[in-house]
Amino acid sequence: MSEQIPIGITVNGEDLEFPQAVTVSDLLVHLSLPTKGIAVAIDGALFPRGRWSESVERGANIEILTAVQGG
Repeated sequence: MSEQIPIGITVNGEDLEFPQAVTVSDLLVHLSLPTKGIAVAIDGALFPRGRWSESVERGANIEILTAVQGG
């Protein structure tokens, strides 16, 4: 039986490892973040909400941005 290689990604500058493939939706749950009022970029490109159920590539650099009210 082959050993699983952890999935390493960077989220907002923090290196994280997961034992198996992870989606953006999984990340939000893991980080206790809301699903509304945020934007996600992967490797510098906006990642649309309609694709949040897709697995994230090993080594991806993810930025999760939260909307802030201001004036």
